[in-house]
Amino acid sequence: MPVKNRLAEMQDEITAWRRDIHEHPEILFETHRTSALVAEKLRAFGCDEVVTGIGRTGVVGVIRGKSTGSGKVIGLRADMDALPIEEATGLDYASKTPGAMHACGHDGHTAMLLGAAKYLSETRNFDGTVVVIFQPAEEGGGGGREMCADGMMDRFGVQEVYGMHNWPGRPVGSFAIRPGPFFAATDQFEVVIKGKGGHAAKPHETIDPVVTSAQVVSMLQTIASRNADPVEQIVVSVTSIESDSKAFNVIPQQVMIRGTIRTLTVEMRALAETRFHQVVKQACAAMGATPEITYFKGYPPMINHDAQTDFAAQVARSISGQCDEAPLIMGGEDFAYMLEERPGAYILVGNGDTAMVHHPEYNFNDEAIPAGCSWWAGIVEQRMPAA
Repeated sequence: MPVKNRLAEMQDEITAWRRDIHEHPEILFETHRTSALVAEKLRAFGCDEVVTGIGRTGVVGVIRGKSTGSGKVIGLRADMDALPIEEATGLDYASKTPGAMHACGHDGHTAMLLGAAKYLSETRNFDGTVVVIFQPAEEGGGGGREMCADGMMDRFGVQEVYGMHNWPGRPVGSFAIRPGPFFAATDQFEVVIKGKGGHAAKPHETIDPVVTSAQVVSMLQTIASRNADPVEQIVVSVTSIESDSKAFNVIPQQVMIRGTIRTLTVEMRALAETRFHQVVKQACAAMGATPEITYFKGYPPMINHDAQTDFAAQVARSISGQCDEAPLIMGGEDFAYMLEERPGAYILVGNGDTAMVHHPEYNFNDEAIPAGCSWWAGIVEQRMPAA
């Protein structure tokens, strides 16, 4: 089964929706215009139910098939939010909001799921119920967590849930997926190392937080090199070091370091957190300094479920002829929260030879729309075939 003809016919219409959303990006939970647009279109499509305000500004639409005797309920999720980046594409539909742009393709995800929703509302050629989920605040706000915390899964009876992300560097409309751990947990840390400041010419009279911070940064790398199993994936990155002095001849009173730890399993995540606290405290103690540690638990690892991943790949192959094995990705994805609540899978669809996501020159490739819409529709029609 190649791309569905009806969805190919709708490409220009869906592209227009996508470019309108692109032109008016909204960050985190402030997706008021986008959410209203989504809700308006779902109602116009004839969805059986449209609910707003789930997870603050999330939108959920319910579409029932020609029959519902199977009792199956499948969720399809797209993210809606943009990034705090100044756009540099020069497009005629570039962002009109200073300091915000759709640099990750969530405009495309939203438009593709709207296209699938319109098609499914027209045809209803399935036995069961579809729940289309439009989520705010994927980019660091945990909108998926908020929608789940609002009881979305139970309220709409979702049994399985599926998500998709465009991926630059892959051929347009091609697919890639992997079972098990896929995207990483995204924990962050901030440590204030307190010492005793003084004159740079008299270091013996100080407790130098700069030298201490250097020891801490160096020792933190041993979490990956000496504590983690070499076959495990882990990243420990210190990304910022700041002192409370800019002078050349002053040893400062304190230094702040910030960074992130990325892991792909629950076990490695717990080990990394434990060792982080031990390393920081002991390295500071050895230098006579005192640390104040703040450890932020970010998104959990996103873990695809085996059976649903096999099925998602099967649908992808029916559209494009093949589905490749995706690489492990150390970036985060808050679809992880939905996969913690229900079995499901997350897939990548090719965006072609474009700038990478989160780049000011990135743009979603509208040529991927028919394949992406067809995959979502295929998930429904093949998982819940008409009676």
